[in-house]
Amino acid sequence: MSLRESRIDSALVYDGGLLKVRRDSVKLPDGNLAFREYIRHPGASVIIAINPHGNLLMVRQFRYPLDRTFLELPAGKIDPGETPLECARRELREETGYEASDFREIATVHPCIGYSDERLVYFIAENLSHAGKQTDEEEFLENVEISLGDALEMVRCGEISDGKTVSGLFWAERILSGSW
Repeated sequence: MSLRESRIDSALVYDGGLLKVRRDSVKLPDGNLAFREYIRHPGASVIIAINPHGNLLMVRQFRYPLDRTFLELPAGKIDPGETPLECARRELREETGYEASDFREIATVHPCIGYSDERLVYFIAENLSHAGKQTDEEEFLENVEISLGDALEMVRCGEISDGKTVSGLFWAERILSGSW
């Protein structure tokens, strides 16, 4: 039996600067009809930046929907016509002020498959050099240098709870230990 649903009709419900919300009518595998509401997202790149001392470069920033400050891996949305790698290079420079001569793509994660087509493309960035911060006009960040062990302890204690960051730190732990 096929599990595939077939789109019958699609409507744009909201057209925002970042997100687009759609509502589709679909035919289910058993022939019945249903509605699917979902968010179109341009995708994002997430950077696990490792400095020459072996520490991670992270950013602290206020996140309006949850009304609090979070410690996160540098990341940002992929602009139209931009590759995930180009985005990673741009976001690392904008958010941390660093450039990396070595980028390695390690994973693509789909964080919200029930209601969004968002994809997060993860990179490890090494051989960093300071180039000067170039944050976006509406972006206010603090740079934080932290060991992977300390960051993982913050995950364990609930101090780091951002999903993209938790996933990235677990990827980093496995890759940097040589077990993956």
